[in-house]
Amino acid sequence: MEWKFRSDLPIYAQIVEQFRQSIVSGKLSPGQRLESVRDLSMEAGVNPNTMQRALQELEREGLVYTQRTAGRFVSEDAAVIERGKRAMAMEKIREFLSAMNSLGYSREEILSLLSEEKEEENNADS
Repeated sequence: MEWKFRSDLPIYAQIVEQFRQSIVSGKLSPGQRLESVRDLSMEAGVNPNTMQRALQELEREGLVYTQRTAGRFVSEDAAVIERGKRAMAMEKIREFLSAMNSLGYSREEILSLLSEEKEEENNADS
């Protein structure tokens, strides 16, 4: 996994977000074993406690689980993964709508812009 961190969010929250993205997009497969906390923290260049905190949050959400003595694994529960995917999509939609509202666009104007963009994209694909 390629780790990129910004200064606007705590690092553990960014790690959680990157794992969520990898899980819901299928980059990490259901049932896939994760590397150890030590290996992941070295790879990401973060303190092991930070990585542990992020993985515990993912466990709390049900996106990963621990098997005693075997390590951590990506959830195999398709419903949990789909809920995570939908939650991420809704968050992105809220961010988009907020940004568009701050630019002064009404909901109708936003829908019109989206429709225009989709039409242009369809024309470009043809």
